[in-house]
Amino acid sequence: MRISEVKKDKISEQILALLYSGFPKMLFTSEIAKEIARDEEFVKSLLHSLKKKNLITEIKKNKNGTVYLRRTRWKLGEETYKAYKGYQKF
Repeated sequence: MRISEVKKDKISEQILALLYSGFPKMLFTSEIAKEIARDEEFVKSLLHSLKKKNLITEIKKNKNGTVYLRRTRWKLGEETYKAYKGYQKF
């Protein structure tokens, strides 16, 4: 089954809203997928497309500096956070 670009954009907006609501907390791909009730691989592809647009940041290390082997955390980019914050005031 194919998903239209419009629907992908709406799901990407849900991801951005989720990351905004938890800012500055970083979420794993699996947590994001669970929260928006979508398949992890599909969510991962959307996250990578958002990363290419510089809307989100990929975190591959834990607090101690150890590199995650099979996991990735995501957080909203600073510019994206400021844009969302400005939008929410109105």
